[in-house]
Amino acid sequence: MERAKRNAIVAIALVILAVAAARVEAQQESNVKTLVKYKHGKKYCDKGWECKGWSIYCCNLTITDYFQTYQFENLFSKRNSPVAHAVGFWDYRSFIAAAALFEPLGFGTTGNKTTQMMEVAAFLGHVGSKTSCGYGVATGGPLAWGLCYNHEMSPMQSYCDDYFKLTYPCTPGADYYGRGAIPIFWNYNYGAVGETLKVDLLSHPEYIEQNATLAFQAAIWRWMTPMKKYQPSAHDAFVGNWKPTKNDTLENRVPGFGTTMNILYGDEVCGQGDVDTMNNIVSHYLYYLDLLGLTRDQAGPHEHLTCAEQVSFNPSSKAASST
Repeated sequence: MERAKRNAIVAIALVILAVAAARVEAQQESNVKTLVKYKHGKKYCDKGWECKGWSIYCCNLTITDYFQTYQFENLFSKRNSPVAHAVGFWDYRSFIAAAALFEPLGFGTTGNKTTQMMEVAAFLGHVGSKTSCGYGVATGGPLAWGLCYNHEMSPMQSYCDDYFKLTYPCTPGADYYGRGAIPIFWNYNYGAVGETLKVDLLSHPEYIEQNATLAFQAAIWRWMTPMKKYQPSAHDAFVGNWKPTKNDTLENRVPGFGTTMNILYGDEVCGQGDVDTMNNIVSHYLYYLDLLGLTRDQAGPHEHLTCAEQVSFNPSSKAASST
């Protein structure tokens, strides 16, 4: 009895020490001093590990200021269920570590707190819908199963395009099937992402499904990067940095969540009316807004929220041949 009592006391002491250590670590991170300088009348800041480098965006809130571990857990509450396919892979720290690379560029740090939270919800809305194994009668509802996967389960091909053999040649034995938080496909996409992140993904595409931080980085890179010159990134279309041209307006492309789907998926999702594939992505975004305490009204009217009537920025050959 006495021994059991001592063991219980030791266990409690260890828990107290662990909690104290966690609090100290959190306090040290929160006590990072913000460096400020002015250049040509503009304010630039450097916040250390999370928003490093002189940037106007680092003067705003950073993601950890308004998006905490418990909120990540709420958004992806079923990701570590026994039936999920990527149990133990995705976590909050990996997302924050990945986001830190892009926060100086405005990811989650553009605008006021509401805009910042909405962008995180929008980005993760895409992530949740593209990695979900939820279905109609799934426990917790179909929207609770984001981050269930980290790679395509039954690839139909190796996704090697020889057209890019001079710039992004396929590595013998490598398969470029869908991997990541917003799955990337094809050798040219792995090559482009790898160049930016300074990781040889062309030779080792499997790294994406072995490292959650890298997987999130690849997805955020896709969110922040335009497909083509003179086109917006999903980030710019969402936060209001993009100003539609007359042609964009004629083709129903307007700033908002809808255009992020156009940029990321084109006519696979957009310009087909209110199809299930599009509505599923929109539903994840709205669900995440709810969980973060934001109102759905802020997402804008139907024509801004969806891309049902939008013409694709980059029509696929299949769509082009059918018109």
